[in-house]
Amino acid sequence: MIGQVLLLALVCIGMGGATELALRQYLIAQLDQNLTDASHRSALMASLPPPRTRPGDLRPIRMPGPGPDFLDAPGQPVGLIAVVENFRGVEAGVLTRDGQREGLTETAIGQLLDVTPRRPPITVDVDGLGGYRLVAAHSRNGDIVVTGLPMADVNETMLRVLLIMVVVAGTALVAATILGVVITRRSLAPLTRVAATARRVANLPLDRGEVELPVRVPESDANPNTEVGQMGSALNRMLDHISTALSTRQASETRVRQFVADASHELRTPLTAIRGYTELAQRHRDEVPDEVAHAMGRVASEAERMTNLVEDLLLLARLDSGRPLDREEVDLSQLAVDTVADAHIAGRDHEWNLDLPDDPVVVIGDRARLHQVMANLLANARVHTPAGTTVAVSLRASADGHAEIRVSDDGPGIPAQLQSEVFERFARGDSSRSRNGGSTGLGLAIVWAVVKAHHGQITVDSRPGDTVFTLRLPLTADA
Repeated sequence: MIGQVLLLALVCIGMGGATELALRQYLIAQLDQNLTDASHRSALMASLPPPRTRPGDLRPIRMPGPGPDFLDAPGQPVGLIAVVENFRGVEAGVLTRDGQREGLTETAIGQLLDVTPRRPPITVDVDGLGGYRLVAAHSRNGDIVVTGLPMADVNETMLRVLLIMVVVAGTALVAATILGVVITRRSLAPLTRVAATARRVANLPLDRGEVELPVRVPESDANPNTEVGQMGSALNRMLDHISTALSTRQASETRVRQFVADASHELRTPLTAIRGYTELAQRHRDEVPDEVAHAMGRVASEAERMTNLVEDLLLLARLDSGRPLDREEVDLSQLAVDTVADAHIAGRDHEWNLDLPDDPVVVIGDRARLHQVMANLLANARVHTPAGTTVAVSLRASADGHAEIRVSDDGPGIPAQLQSEVFERFARGDSSRSRNGGSTGLGLAIVWAVVKAHHGQITVDSRPGDTVFTLRLPLTADA
């Protein structure tokens, strides 16, 4: 609309300028015609003897006032300016609107005498009188007669027409703007509805879980005969493709998760047997060679690590299936004390700091799962930072009704390209498949899943020397 209004304004300005130019040329041509007639009449009267009072009387009739005698003769226009130069001298004057003759200044007389005969009329700003069109001619006696008519009427007409055009153009612009807004809004109403549909789709959580697309562009807004309808139809086709792709992805994820859950459940029995037999064999380690005893110890440790992996996979499978968690009051202050104490025992080469509020911070949730969340965060800080790193845990109740736990360390940090993937399953900073310190790549994935199950949020902000995991949980059971 702004572009259309500007274009219309430019058109109005162009038309107004062209009209003003054409009108000015027309009025000046008309003024020049009147000036030519007045010049011929004045040159003729300048060569005639002055009128007498009666026949035989030698005394001429001379009206009072400066200027030549023909200046106020019958038929002369108001505002006429005239200068006659002959052997007797220079006579100059102007005919005022009340029919009186007035003299000219020396500067004005000099300006008029500069006009030469046999030239077209010219515009001169006469001293004390304003703009005039001037022309010079010779009388029959050879005198030079310079006459001029004022430009005041032309300028007043031009100004009056300009004001009328400004008012008309302004009214037209306002009316065109109002009508344009109404018409444009009515024409683009389908586009607004299409954009609203796109925004509703954009707000859907399409990144994970089962996703349905209940929104579509109405068929009335998907008419292929209009540009907006073509876009609405294309958006509907795109939504169909997205819905199909999401359904396929969800089915594939469901099969994979079901397989993982089933496999993990089936692995628990043989793993239990393996651990039992290794424990039985290790009771008689003095009776077997050292190599066999060492091998059995390795089998026991790996069986224990694999059991932990299976338990983590089973936990994730339960969370994915939406199984309800325990709901009880959990004192996060006591939980933070316990987990930091455990981390201090496991990582004596790290420095552990704990900052707690004076009053306990209590939330409603699953105590065991929240303990696992804190333990995983602290284990992540311990495993992925060098000895001597300071790990700090702080807890507070925020004003918006959330408990906020911050786990920070001054280690080397998480690479920027990996920060968006730290909560994914089997995500590791090392691109190889080697486990660093027994890490399975599921610790932070479990943290994210448990926090989401508690309707909370967890974020990470990391740079060299400062890595912060921020965990927020609702303080009330209704949240």
